[in-house]
Amino acid sequence: MKVGAVVITMGNRPEELRALLDSVARQDGDPVEVVVVGNGSPVPDVPEGVRTVELPENLGIPGGRNVGIEAFGPGGRDVDILLFLDDDGLLARTDTAELCRRAFAEDPELGIISFRIADPETGVTQRRHVPRLRASDPMRSSRVTTFLGGANAVRTRVFADVGGLPDEFFYAHEETDLAWRALDAGWMIDYRSDMVLHHPTTAPSRHAVYHRMVARNRVWLARRNLPLALVPVYLGVWMLLTLLRRPSLPALKAWFGGFREGWATPCGPRRPMKWRTVWRLTRLGRPPVI
Repeated sequence: MKVGAVVITMGNRPEELRALLDSVARQDGDPVEVVVVGNGSPVPDVPEGVRTVELPENLGIPGGRNVGIEAFGPGGRDVDILLFLDDDGLLARTDTAELCRRAFAEDPELGIISFRIADPETGVTQRRHVPRLRASDPMRSSRVTTFLGGANAVRTRVFADVGGLPDEFFYAHEETDLAWRALDAGWMIDYRSDMVLHHPTTAPSRHAVYHRMVARNRVWLARRNLPLALVPVYLGVWMLLTLLRRPSLPALKAWFGGFREGWATPCGPRRPMKWRTVWRLTRLGRPPVI
């Protein structure tokens, strides 16, 4: 199976980007073709053979990745598998691409693989980087209902079936939107602990827009994908969880501002998932109300 990789960058981490690209070049098997997308910024120097696309403005994470997908032909059809990797990450092993080929070849229902993210110094995987509710054991691989945006592999037939990432989200929850659409189309998602991306431990709130985007996109996610009966349940549960986490007053104001924005602004096309998909999500351990 032919493998490509998409990396988006703001051009501000040239050394980390070069280290990531070197780790991709070291993968076993046939070479992985790489496209680096400069998201509103010039692309730093990259090794020979790496293609680049420089966008005149920052399209956000999903918009930048969608441009990378299209660089491999409509819907990425020129390759069978696309890796999506953060520009400050590093593939820890040389067999990751081969493991992806084998996993997709052996399981025709498998559409997306979420990698394990580990801190390069401590080896610790943060709970938030294990995409399931039972996240205490990051070394346990399993079927899951979503995936990690900066450390994953997608069978390109998924894009042909359900489309790409939602451009309008810009940042936050775009992976879950794609995951729910893929599951509704019959694809499965795996979390694999043996496919590792080294990435420094960070807090998502380091982004200034974090609280607003998380709340706005949570509303959009529900409006776009959930049966009407589940929309208030899902959003009510997440509002309660947000309050229980006791964010600072400025963070709470930003969150509620984003929540209002999510209702007041267009969310894109509404395609509610089938009730059998709701049951599938529930059987996988994460019903779409949390």
